[in-house]
Amino acid sequence: MGSSDTKPKEQFVHSVFESIAGKYDLMNDILSFRRHKAWRKFTMKKMNMHRGDTAIDLCCGTCDWTLAMARASESGHIIGLDFSQNMLNVGERKITSESREKQIRLVQGNAMDLPFEDNTFDYATIGFGLRNVPDLRRVLQEMQRVVKPGGQVVCLELSKPTWQPFKGIYYAYFQHILPMLGKLFAKRYEQYKWLPDSLALFPGRDELANIFREVGLKDVQAHSLTGGIAALHIGIKESQHV
Repeated sequence: MGSSDTKPKEQFVHSVFESIAGKYDLMNDILSFRRHKAWRKFTMKKMNMHRGDTAIDLCCGTCDWTLAMARASESGHIIGLDFSQNMLNVGERKITSESREKQIRLVQGNAMDLPFEDNTFDYATIGFGLRNVPDLRRVLQEMQRVVKPGGQVVCLELSKPTWQPFKGIYYAYFQHILPMLGKLFAKRYEQYKWLPDSLALFPGRDELANIFREVGLKDVQAHSLTGGIAALHIGIKESQHV
């Protein structure tokens, strides 16, 4: 995908998130059958963060995962990066209410071109954002670049259920009910209709695990969550041998 192809998608995704920022948390509840908090808890357990660990949270949205990492790390510096300023504004309010402004820094930026040095963070995470980027390989390469050797690249994302009859029910839900809910809650029918479309093009769990390996990540774990409607992928950046 050349850069000329990626611009319209970036602009559209940007406009969607700028406009739904205030309703984003509520929509996440609906999208995940209210499971996204449990998924994040499972993810944090697998990540096993320690006091002082640093992280960058890409497509951080309204900063729920950013804050969870800040709590786990206690003192480590956490960056939340998103290209939607409206989303970051919602996140900023949450961060302020927990008095974590010194620990967390929010950056408006592009996940495909991270404004950070190589080997900077212990973790690079992306939650429900990888299916929205124009070039997911490039984002994973950037995540791998900015983590330290031995660091983790972590992706929590909606996936494609493989288990029937759940699969059929889920796709019906996505195609028909979800856009109507979008209309009700966010008055953004077209933009929520885009969600199932973005998922249809997104790689399944095994396919994404292979992409993790292709970009050079090691010891790749892929966990299916809630009948496959979400998946957690973790890869380790190889230690550099001198």
